[in-house]
Amino acid sequence: MNTKKLAAVVAAALLTLGLSACGGSSDDGSDDNQAEHTAPNGDVFNDADVAFATQMIPHHAQALAMVDLTSGRDLSPEVEKLTEDIRAAQGPEIEQMVDWLTAWDEPVPETMRDHANAEDHGMSGHDMDDSSDMPGMMSDEDMSRLESARGADFQTMWLEMMIEHHEGAIEMAKQELADGTFGPAQELATSIETSQQAEIDHMKNLLGS
Repeated sequence: MNTKKLAAVVAAALLTLGLSACGGSSDDGSDDNQAEHTAPNGDVFNDADVAFATQMIPHHAQALAMVDLTSGRDLSPEVEKLTEDIRAAQGPEIEQMVDWLTAWDEPVPETMRDHANAEDHGMSGHDMDDSSDMPGMMSDEDMSRLESARGADFQTMWLEMMIEHHEGAIEMAKQELADGTFGPAQELATSIETSQQAEIDHMKNLLGS
């Protein structure tokens, strides 16, 4: 009788350990997130790389939409130059990340500002509140307020919003550097962290803060 009880206790303990080990892996998802995959073109990447590209594409697209809203506005030369720099950097970065996702057979996210209609400034085609969990993303209401702003108020609001937007991008870049494995994505994350922090510092100086 004692032997049977002991066997039952041992079996229960082993089952509990097994379930705990499985649960630990799935609860935080870190093992799955960092498991490497190989694309048909030879790219070696993990789910963190996929998440970085998938989220950064609409994030960059919103920054470009904010740049679009500066068209025809009375801006200082410094802010005008900043808008040109953002457009020149983030447009090609979007294309780069689209290429990665395509090569990895991963879905390319829809954005409020797709490539085929780069000059379309309309904001009704994509609900930005769907992406509100991304750091630094503006809501539909935020973008509407920016579009409605006039004169010096527009420039001030634009700078304040772009600082917040850049801070979110840096947070996402740091996550990629911590968890990603794809070399070019790591390089892009480093570039985003460095360049956008420099732009944040510049924008804060322009605001006098």
